[in-house]
Amino acid sequence: METSMVTTKGQIVIPSKIRHRHKIKKGTKVCFLENGNDIILRPVTDDYIEELKGSLKTGGRALKALLDEKRREREL
Repeated sequence: METSMVTTKGQIVIPSKIRHRHKIKKGTKVCFLENGNDIILRPVTDDYIEELKGSLKTGGRALKALLDEKRREREL
């Protein structure tokens, strides 16, 4: 189990082994999910977005919007 401390600004450091395993690098967005008393941190990657495909029943519009947003971020 890896641990990290929360700073006064509410920031945490993701241990390097975990960052490398999940391909988290500078600029990678993450989302926080709550599951009861657990907090789950998920990197918002193309793989994660692809996993969500069909879950919102929007006919692909939500996936297209997420991919477009991710593409615009890479262009910055």
